[in-house]
Amino acid sequence: MRTFEENLERLAELGILVGLNLQPHQEIIATAPLEAVDFVRLLAKKAYEAGASLFTVLYSDNVLARERLSRVAPEDLDRAPGWLYEGMGRAFREGAARLAVSGNDPKALSGLDPERIGRAQRAQAQAYEPALKAITEFATNWTIVPFAHPGWAGMVFPNLPEKEAVERLWWAIFQATRVLEEDPVAAWQAHNRRLHEKVAYLNARRFHALHFQGPGTDLTVGLAEGHLWQGGATQAQNGVVCNPNLPTEEVFTAPHRERVEGVVRASRPLALGGELVEGIWARFQNGVAVEVGAETNAELLLKALETDEGARRLGEVALVPADNPIAKTGLIFFDTLFDENAASHLAFGQAYAENLEGHPTGEELLRRGANRSLIHIDWMIGSEEVDVDGLYEDGTRVPLMRKGVWVV
Repeated sequence: MRTFEENLERLAELGILVGLNLQPHQEIIATAPLEAVDFVRLLAKKAYEAGASLFTVLYSDNVLARERLSRVAPEDLDRAPGWLYEGMGRAFREGAARLAVSGNDPKALSGLDPERIGRAQRAQAQAYEPALKAITEFATNWTIVPFAHPGWAGMVFPNLPEKEAVERLWWAIFQATRVLEEDPVAAWQAHNRRLHEKVAYLNARRFHALHFQGPGTDLTVGLAEGHLWQGGATQAQNGVVCNPNLPTEEVFTAPHRERVEGVVRASRPLALGGELVEGIWARFQNGVAVEVGAETNAELLLKALETDEGARRLGEVALVPADNPIAKTGLIFFDTLFDENAASHLAFGQAYAENLEGHPTGEELLRRGANRSLIHIDWMIGSEEVDVDGLYEDGTRVPLMRKGVWVV
């Protein structure tokens, strides 16, 4: 049995070699929580061993975030470092790889005024647009790698001492990312083949819409014109094949921004703005979420949905089997990277150009029915109680999932 340190090294190697598929002499721009500094140093070591030319990291600090949100004048919350994100967007388009270390305290901003949080988030989303645009257009190879943040571990294992909770969370991460397999790289290659088989099936069928049916859910999601399903390893516009998420269990595509109808209820909590939004529900009409609510922290989600006109429309629909390794842990992770890969999900906001034939942008993206927004918020709707059908334009129905599990 491998030691913890050996497994951590394997995770770092997977992030660089499988997640990014780093190319010789390529630059990396990384983002990470301050608490992840030791893991980031390990990632940097693996990157330089693999031939990286430059590894630049930008750290986030929850303590500083609370100070700002608690103290600055309300109008100052409308400021965000646009100059920084313009530089990041330019770097991605010029070939720098994007590495995001995921894992934070879901309640880092607990107790602060949701109005102030929402105002700061809106400014951040607007400033981040140049970097987000490069990412959603898949201009470069990128990936997200998890880190067992102590605050996150405390949410997942609230009854354990911090040290034990962190250890348990790391092992769950290792399981979900296939680090514990005899040959993790080979395991990822096999997993990618399985995801690509589902992608090929769905792309060949050219469904007009998807129908989700379950407790509190009766939702029809129309699909954009010339939509493409994606999943697993994918080729970026710079020609590099990468795995954007570690872990990943989803296949996903672009909904039609004007053809979503019905009601839907979330199956897992959403970590948003340092708080947990639980029990989300929405009613869609002509593609717009005309009613949205939640059992807790609804105001935080509603503020995010005020960002722009596209924020209340869908930019992604993803199918995830309920019997995958993440779901089998039986854990609620309170982290979007994990929870979205444990259950089928939707995303409010921006669509991905990679989900449309020809990777259109701007007005052409809208013309094809895909959505445009400054936000992209994934929220989970799948479970062992949810069925999914593919619908042809004439109404013919093809079962895709029953009780959350693939039947094709």
